[in-house]
Amino acid sequence: QVQLVESGGGLVQPGGSLRLSCAASGSVFSFSAMAWYRQPPGKQRELVAAITSGGSTDYADSVKGRFTISRDNAKNTVYLQMNSLKPEDAAVYYCTLRATMMSGDYDYWGQGTQVTVSS
Repeated sequence: QVQLVESGGGLVQPGGSLRLSCAASGSVFSFSAMAWYRQPPGKQRELVAAITSGGSTDYADSVKGRFTISRDNAKNTVYLQMNSLKPEDAAVYYCTLRATMMSGDYDYWGQGTQVTVSS
């Protein structure tokens, strides 16, 4: 069983930075794809950034150039560095893990961490 625990959320002023962390339990992390999603108040959940087991990354257009996803397989942790934050970045941020096994793909979600961008 995989458990994901996010941390690093909080209140930041526009233009500020935050780094989110997501620590995964279990032994599947190093060969799993990881991603960050977010859900702003009253809106649908959206993909923010993703990283494959090999380190390839992809970003939503709205965060390109401002956010960076990275992973540390030795620590079973994925990060989201968020710079130049805007009020529209405020949301609950979720970490996800996709484990690809012979029996299929298995998706796991963290509990979410709140990011508030306000002056």
